[in-house]
Amino acid sequence: MLSKFRNATDKARKLVIEHRNCSLPFILCFRNHINMVEQHSSSSKVQALYELCKKTFTPSGAPSSSIAIQKLCSLLDTIGPDDVGLKEENRDDRGHGLLGLNRLSSVARWAQPITYVDVYECDSFTMCIFCFPTSSVIPLHDHPSMTVFSKVLYGSLHVKAYDWVEPACYSKNKGPGYPTDRILSIMHPQYMLRYVHGVRLAKLTVDKILTAPCETSVLYPKRGGNLHCFTAVSPCAVLDILTPPYRENAGRKCTYYHDYPFTTFSRGNGAEIDDEKIDEHAWLAEIDTPDDLYMRQGDYTGPAVQDHVIVESKCNVLTEEAIEMLKFDLNG
Repeated sequence: MLSKFRNATDKARKLVIEHRNCSLPFILCFRNHINMVEQHSSSSKVQALYELCKKTFTPSGAPSSSIAIQKLCSLLDTIGPDDVGLKEENRDDRGHGLLGLNRLSSVARWAQPITYVDVYECDSFTMCIFCFPTSSVIPLHDHPSMTVFSKVLYGSLHVKAYDWVEPACYSKNKGPGYPTDRILSIMHPQYMLRYVHGVRLAKLTVDKILTAPCETSVLYPKRGGNLHCFTAVSPCAVLDILTPPYRENAGRKCTYYHDYPFTTFSRGNGAEIDDEKIDEHAWLAEIDTPDDLYMRQGDYTGPAVQDHVIVESKCNVLTEEAIEMLKFDLNG
């Protein structure tokens, strides 16, 4: 079929070149289209996802249109592990390994890395995959001025997420820039040498387990759980799309936090919370990147993303003769 298509397009191309109203940009565009057909007899879901992201996102992030967001979510909902190259043999529980739970210490299990797989990245968005062994954790962290789409591909993942209370509310005893004090050192000695930049009030918005297959989750710059923590309940993988990507020079630095119960700083903090809503709030303290966050780079083995640029044409349609030639050769 491809050889017939190639012969037909060669003839059509010759006619187009001879056509006095068509120019080189059209030929380049036509050739690119032929190459794409030859390389992909059927477009992969990853390619379709890339193309939709390319049309939807800009370096300033996601559009406000709910239709565009829903369209992307609908496509993500159809994607499974096989679509991104995660085969059954790659889904072993590295947290337990071949030795099993009883023969591998808890320290060894925690030492197993989370695998980060880069699928595609540009100035507008990042497509990536995180593969978790059981019990592994990505600590509480933020996504400043970013929108993030997360699709659990397999397994179960516990998600705990917060949004900042607005207007910003800081504990009077722990203002911005105030260093860690004795209470934090006693409660969590591992943070003793770290500098806490402030303890700010946040509202719990997500606290649940996601098990594949499930719908895509979306967090926004100011809602939907922009600060979240992932804990693997079982071996699992998550496909993430972040828009715009993390860029420290653009003010989008990933910051880590530790959450404390509201009652930890309940005295003199200036916050008035009804008793029945206390459990829905927590104080978040900024911390350094946790030392026990262990990630390794993995290789993407799914369908390649064709980062093509379509050349605009000065000739919008083929000549009737070229079109008829294509139909004849393809059907003959």
